[in-house]
Amino acid sequence: MRLPALTELTPRQQEISDAIAAKRGATRGPFLIWLRSPELAERVDALGAYCRFDSHLNERLRELSLLIAARHFDAQYSWNAHHKKAIEAGVSAESIEELAGNEVPRFTHADEQLLYTLATQILRDHFVDQATFDAALAEWGEAGLVDIIGCLGNFSMLAMLLNTFQVDLKPGDPEPFPDVRGFAKVSLSGHAEG
Repeated sequence: MRLPALTELTPRQQEISDAIAAKRGATRGPFLIWLRSPELAERVDALGAYCRFDSHLNERLRELSLLIAARHFDAQYSWNAHHKKAIEAGVSAESIEELAGNEVPRFTHADEQLLYTLATQILRDHFVDQATFDAALAEWGEAGLVDIIGCLGNFSMLAMLLNTFQVDLKPGDPEPFPDVRGFAKVSLSGHAEG
């Protein structure tokens, strides 16, 4: 990690850390960075909890949207924390493996394919074409579509934080992407790219 461990917390940092730990079991990973800005940490925790547990999307699509954002930003920590949860929620292991390999996944559910198309268009191209927008609106309604975009934004912010501050993978976790080593892109021959 690029920042030293927090050894002493201010009273506000301790209050936020205790609240996070009460909900999530511990204050770890990205929250150890966010605590440097306790007001942001408190708000990020609330948004993250909504996106993970309460949004209009079912658990399968919530976990898949997190993985799509994690792969788009090469956020290995997020990927390792959630790929098994996505499988348990019903996303096929094969499509997750394809996504990790930066291949276009072959999803078993039509709503997963639609989510992937929508997310890829906005994350990669920065725009969503009308046909995809119309299909997504028909599938999830206004509230669902707003939640998808909001959650993708939250998961993208998480990925950017993890990579900027180089939050270490948990001990024993693999590097899940063939084109990423540490915090750098590599060619598939294993050499760092320029």
